[in-house]
Amino acid sequence: MSYAIVKDSLVTNVVEWDGVSEYIVDGELVQADANAWIGGEYNGSFVARPPAPAYEPTAEEIQKAADKQSAHDKLSALGLTDAEIEAIT
Repeated sequence: MSYAIVKDSLVTNVVEWDGVSEYIVDGELVQADANAWIGGEYNGSFVARPPAPAYEPTAEEIQKAADKQSAHDKLSALGLTDAEIEAIT
């Protein structure tokens, strides 16, 4: 079974333990659930991990994508197919 090692209300590690054999830890062993994660909080129950922030492209990535689309549009206007454009870009 998975157990969280909790010290000062923070999960310092998550380990596998049979629940009965001697296992000395610096903190308290608490049976983990789906919300237990290293660095997470425990205050009688585990606090779920916050959702990851949405990815925000950099200005450079946005410009690169715009440049690629512009080049594709210009080559397409010359009559090249998508396959031909992909082969040369």
